[in-house]
Amino acid sequence: MREKLLRWGLRDRDENVRKAAGKLFRERWIEDCAGTADVEEGSDPSKEEQKPPSFEGLLELLERIDVVNSGVENGVALEAMKGFWEGRPDYREAVTFDDYFWDTLSAESVFMARSFNDFCLNEGNGRYESLLEDKMPEVTKLAFYLQRYITVLVEAIKRVAAQEPTEDVEEEDTVEQEFIVEQMLQIAQTVDYSDEVGRRKMFALLRQSLSIPDLPEEVTKLAIEALRGICAPDAAGEREFISVVLESVADVHDTIMDEPEAEDADESFHSAKSEVSDDEAPGASGKAGKKSVLSEEEAQEKAIREIMVNMKCLHIVQCMLENVECTLQQNVDLVACLNNLVVPAVRSHEVPVRERGLLCLGLCALLDKSLAEENLTLFMHFYSKGHSALQITALQILTDILNKHGAHLLESNPLLLKVYLKALKSGSKAPEVQAAATVAVAKLMLGRVIGDTSTAIDDLLKTLVVLYFDPSSAHNQAVRQTLSYFLPVYSFSRKENQDRMGRVALDAMHKLFEIQETLDDDGDAETEMISMSTIGAHLIDWTDPRKCYVPGNQLSLADEAKKSVNGDVHLELARDMLERLGSGISREEKKSLAPLLAKLYISPTSTESLIREVYDEISTAIEDKLIPDATGRNALFKIHVSLGKIVNNLTEREKSAPKSRKSSVAPSVEGDEKTVLADDNADDESLADKTELLKVEEEEDDDGTVE
Repeated sequence: MREKLLRWGLRDRDENVRKAAGKLFRERWIEDCAGTADVEEGSDPSKEEQKPPSFEGLLELLERIDVVNSGVENGVALEAMKGFWEGRPDYREAVTFDDYFWDTLSAESVFMARSFNDFCLNEGNGRYESLLEDKMPEVTKLAFYLQRYITVLVEAIKRVAAQEPTEDVEEEDTVEQEFIVEQMLQIAQTVDYSDEVGRRKMFALLRQSLSIPDLPEEVTKLAIEALRGICAPDAAGEREFISVVLESVADVHDTIMDEPEAEDADESFHSAKSEVSDDEAPGASGKAGKKSVLSEEEAQEKAIREIMVNMKCLHIVQCMLENVECTLQQNVDLVACLNNLVVPAVRSHEVPVRERGLLCLGLCALLDKSLAEENLTLFMHFYSKGHSALQITALQILTDILNKHGAHLLESNPLLLKVYLKALKSGSKAPEVQAAATVAVAKLMLGRVIGDTSTAIDDLLKTLVVLYFDPSSAHNQAVRQTLSYFLPVYSFSRKENQDRMGRVALDAMHKLFEIQETLDDDGDAETEMISMSTIGAHLIDWTDPRKCYVPGNQLSLADEAKKSVNGDVHLELARDMLERLGSGISREEKKSLAPLLAKLYISPTSTESLIREVYDEISTAIEDKLIPDATGRNALFKIHVSLGKIVNNLTEREKSAPKSRKSSVAPSVEGDEKTVLADDNADDESLADKTELLKVEEEEDDDGTVE
């Protein structure tokens, strides 16, 4: 519960809550633990003056927040200790890491050293780096300590493997020893290797450790990352790093060997008699059968051992590939690794080996464009035939390849986009696959990997909009959270994106209306869907031209600047709405669509021809009584009056120009009633009918906008 309280407090969105949680940890909780330690030593805990630093109390506090679980990457213990070292300079100055400290490491003490090391390196703009030189051991000594605890860890793992299943004390000790080694490797990644003696010692230790088959995967990963930091950052250092790691892979792979079969002691001696009585025959037959069964068990154990060793080799290769950037074909060691280890693993009949081989092949594809092009079909095959976890892996590999090598792979493989569309619609069967596909498509579209010229980009955007409002994704919070960020950011980041959102908005809304009707027909009370008016309000907001980012302008435009933006996107949306209203849609869909006309932003700086075109279409819609309900008619009248004022201003401007042309339609506004007048040549009876028809009992903004 302490760990949860700390996590909720330090990661709250309110800064005051975060500050209060940090202060609670570094002042109240530490003093409580230090007071408990003092009571045990016989001192008086009621003293009011500030107590001197108590590292026993700090270790007890770290134990209470369970640093073995909360001290991992992205754990809350790291955030808490960062604030602790920053807010408690007395502890920062008093801490010491002597030989006794390193000889008697526990999970809490090594985490204290690691957090202190991270704080001094990353905070204060280098102001605290001098503390590291004074308090932390040099590289050579750190390597000796690390070697000792790696040896202890490996021995503990072997004891656990040999113990009875009911014993769990040794297993708990193994978890703590593994955590200690992980934290020391985290420190080893940040130390200064200018000392050549220490660098060689650490290099040899890590090289030797990678050859241990029983080394845990997380320790292996951190050891490889530390080894990459020891090697030079240039191309020569990368070649050395690859060569050393692959040597370790060969050493691990060589542990697969045939063990001599055990033979009975009696079988090592041969009787002088060649005859065997009939009574002895059944016994001999039984012994042979027992030997056959034992051989099958040994063969099975050997097969399992081979799988485990192959998995270990592939994991080492995976960690290595995650830390290199060279071109695959330029490194003969990588090519040999691909041909001799990765490709056979992908072709393996063992599922775990094949899946890890697929991951390594995906990492190799990031280093070679031709290899990626050749294996795109293979990755798509793994998606279509694999289980949920394998489908997620395949989607991540495909997305990384597209981000790395460009969008031309989409054009040469049209089936690839269908894979993403299929994954986006797999929510009922595999919600986790749907969430992974949503993140992948969002990255590809925001990064413009799926470009404006792509044939499927409109379908993808429409699918994402429908998915956001579809009640079937209501329980998939990963999808909803991704889309709640992606859709507005995508729409407001570029004018082209906002235009595309306007093009797919009505199709998406029509699809959502069909979903709503299906829910109403089924009478499913458990599934709730937000109203169509709310959905329409979101779509209008995402296509609002005043919110779109324009390069060279500020993100938040002033009021005057907002009025002068080009509003063609909403005019085109209004034209599409009129076309949809004039089609054969149902009366209920018209009632949900028509009120949105009143929420469109009509800008006087839009394209003149488009303004006149939309105005004429709206006038025709009014004459034809296109909208049956009163709310929809009022919305239509409102946008008609706003457009009429703009058209009237344009006409007057043309008349005042040397070469003016007359406009046949102009609105007039008198008092609170807004009346759209027809041509002067119209007969009086027709004029009276139209005037009475087009009265709207509403007020209008002076700037011609409709909100």
